[in-house]
Order: sequence, then C-alpha cells, then structure tokens
Amino acid sequence: MFESRSTQVILVTGAAKRIGSEITNVFHSRNFKVIIHYNKSAAEANRLCDTLNEKRSESAWLVQGDLNEPASIERIINLLESIGRLDVLVNNASSFYPTALENVDESAWNDLINSNLKGPFFLSKKLAPLLKRSRGSIVNISDMHARQALKKHSIYTIAKAGNIAMTKSLALELAPDVRVNSVAPGAILWPAHEKDDKVKHKKILSSIPIGRLGSESDIAETTFFLSNIATYVTGQTIAVDGGASNSLL
Repeated sequence: MFESRSTQVILVTGAAKRIGSEITNVFHSRNFKVIIHYNKSAAEANRLCDTLNEKRSESAWLVQGDLNEPASIERIINLLESIGRLDVLVNNASSFYPTALENVDESAWNDLINSNLKGPFFLSKKLAPLLKRSRGSIVNISDMHARQALKKHSIYTIAKAGNIAMTKSLALELAPDVRVNSVAPGAILWPAHEKDDKVKHKKILSSIPIGRLGSESDIAETTFFLSNIATYVTGQTIAVDGGASNSLL
C-alpha cells in the first residue's frame, strides 16, 4: 500500500490539459507536490496551478518551455534544485497528427520525433541525478500504436516505438536506483481532427473488446501504480487500451 509523503515531488510534462492534467491531479490528491510543465497552453496551466494551490498552498509550480531547447530544460533543473528533490518524472508531452507518406516533410518528422522521443530522452538524462538521489521513477507515456502501426501516422508510430525502446534501455542504465516504465494508452480521447467523425468513432469502438473509450483516469492510475506501487517492475510497457491491442494480434 502506498503511504503518502508530502515531500514527494513529481514533474509532469505537457501537464496543462487532457491526460497530463489528470495525472497531475491524481498525484496531487495523494500529497505529492507537482511541477506543471507546459509549452503553449498557458491559460490552462495557470488555472490548474491556481486550483491545486488553493487546495494545498505551495504544492504546485509552473514551468514553461519547448523541451527540445536546452534553455527550457535548464529552467526545469533550476526549479527542481530550488525545491530540492524529484521523485517521479512523467514524460507525457507529445505531438500527434497524421503524416501521410505522400505529403510528409522534414518539419513534421522533426516535430514528432523531437516531442515523442528526443525530448523525453534528454530530459530523462538531465534529471537522472536527481531521480537517483531519491531512488525515483520515470514513466513514459507511449501509445498502443507503437506496436500496431496506425495508417497515415508513420512518423508518430516510429517515434512512439522508439519511446518504448527508450524505456527498456533507460531501465537497464538507471537500475537499480531509478525504475523506468511506460504506459501505452489506447483510445482515450478523440483527436481534435477526428472528434466529430462518428463513422470513425463507431469503427474504433467496435475494435475494443471492452466496448468503450478509456478515461484519462485510467492512464493516471496506471501511471501512479508504476511509479509508486510496482516497486519490482522496471523496463515494462503496460497497455491500457481495453484489450484493443490483443484484438489486433
């Protein structure tokens, strides 16, 4: 059973909205102090930070930046050094959009690879000393399509497959001091470019054995399990997809 300790600190990247916001809320509700990273979603990030600090003063901080820029990572390190510790890093920030082969360009390649693979890798590298000090944990948010390719999303699929390989590699390199695992969500929220596509929705739901979308809470609770409960688990990717990946085997 998890025993809450108010001194524990978590950094969630891409924490202002959607899954990142829910992960932040779940950990905060269990007495973690939270660092809310965002890039462009300033209004949402500020609102979340204010709400959490109203619940418990001086329990949430904001840090802004593009994680592919060294200056942004330095801001995160400076904040963490002022706080004094880091127990959990959740690499959640991600770009996602279609890249049909006939239309793809290097700009899309760089954006999707950087946000889903390069950024998490180098942030993990930079924060490893702090995590080792607390014998902490890294949880990467991957995707079920890292293992089953998604048509017209080749770059995203490649990046998330690399993300899972990164999880395994970092788990070996950082053991025994830091555990590294991954969560692979299935259909949780409709992408913005598909939110009104009822035909697509019906097709996707029919492929999920449980017969419904998952929730942001499903991902947040699995993240908490991997970071704080499953202390003998490292290098693993947990599919949270209602059984959809099984139906594709």
